[in-house]
Amino acid sequence: MAIDGLIILDPAGRPIIQSSYTTYPAAYPLLHIEALNNALAKAPREGSVDPVIYVGELSCSSACCHVEVGGMRFVATISGDADPLIAFAFLDAFTEILQDYFGVVSVATLKDNFDIVYQLLEETLDSSGHPLTTSPNALSDIVLSPSLISKLLASVSPATPGVPSARQGGSFGSNGASGAFTSPIPWRKAGVRHNHNEILFDVVEEMRGIVGKNGTTLVSNVFGKIESNAKLSGTPDLTLTFTNPNVLTECAFHPCVRLQKWIRDNALSFVPPEGRFILADYQYKPPQSALVSNVPIPLSLKANMDMGEFGGTFALTLTSRLIKVMENLELKFYLGEDATSAQCTLSSAGSSVGSVGSADGSWSFNSRTKTLRWEILNMRSSGSWILRGSWTSKIKAPRPAHAFQISFEIPSYSFSSLKVDQLRLSSETYKMYKGVRMRSKGSIEWRW
Repeated sequence: MAIDGLIILDPAGRPIIQSSYTTYPAAYPLLHIEALNNALAKAPREGSVDPVIYVGELSCSSACCHVEVGGMRFVATISGDADPLIAFAFLDAFTEILQDYFGVVSVATLKDNFDIVYQLLEETLDSSGHPLTTSPNALSDIVLSPSLISKLLASVSPATPGVPSARQGGSFGSNGASGAFTSPIPWRKAGVRHNHNEILFDVVEEMRGIVGKNGTTLVSNVFGKIESNAKLSGTPDLTLTFTNPNVLTECAFHPCVRLQKWIRDNALSFVPPEGRFILADYQYKPPQSALVSNVPIPLSLKANMDMGEFGGTFALTLTSRLIKVMENLELKFYLGEDATSAQCTLSSAGSSVGSVGSADGSWSFNSRTKTLRWEILNMRSSGSWILRGSWTSKIKAPRPAHAFQISFEIPSYSFSSLKVDQLRLSSETYKMYKGVRMRSKGSIEWRW
């Protein structure tokens, strides 16, 4: 149940970073790279490649699990009876570590910091393929960040009088390898101090749903997470309570959370890591009084489609069902691999809102992905937004996708209406600032 290794491919499909495959033939990683590149090349459209690709050229069962980050492909190879979910969990953890170290994960960033990336890979994945240290606070004690290395190189130089060099026994600072794992709490550094003590919580919820061609909601679930950013001195012991904890189910917590406290009192008791971390993941549980378990979709779509020879016409009407304003709404429609062009007009509540690039909305056609995209920056609760248009195809019987992909964001809103009751601090005497912010987003497949 281990990971064979990790490979990072650039946008052209060429490996730029790869873990050591010492117990495997030299062709082993190359076969997985070739299998992934072939699958990407044969994909009919962007995002349609299976995240787990089987490799049949080997005598043993093998596969590669891949995710896209910054235009690159992070590939974890597995074999035997290994669970792909372990590979994806490691890929998520490793990309989060890279973001914590470099801010932006890109080809240029990785090439400029090859040494640090390989050190991180060595510390997070052992030679047997088992994940090791994935806590950013613990890693920062043994792998220096680029900014800290630059400061050390600038301050410790042979020309600086009175400062011993590394060969003379000089220290690389308290955050160096000599101070690794000095804290009794694995996820928190020892001796943390801040002038202003604060902890911020972002409750982020995402709706994922499918609507049938008759407008009936087939499935709609809401998954949430509590993102935290702690800047607290010492060893703070916190207790977070909610006014309605019954809306949370299928919870998964950060290792800092005391599970027995949650089971007994529905309260989150924890000593937080330093900096950013995800305190909890959960699924929204609708009240038992609800007639259906599906969460109501916050918008409606009416689609009039007319298929013809060498193309077709359509009229799409979007209406919001919320009082809150939805932002960055995007509707994507795949017109088929033989689509050649599209022409559209926009209107709102029966009046023209102008052409592409207007304040209320815009549309575009990507000739490479054959996808029509409709964007509405701010969708208010009143009125309707209408997109009428047509497209042409090289074949007599065009084959567009029979579903629209809709995404949106709702700031300062929570599907579950989760509310924080209070946050208590013990073991420290200072006063802290607490901030809580809600935001939601959605991803809906609307069939026609």
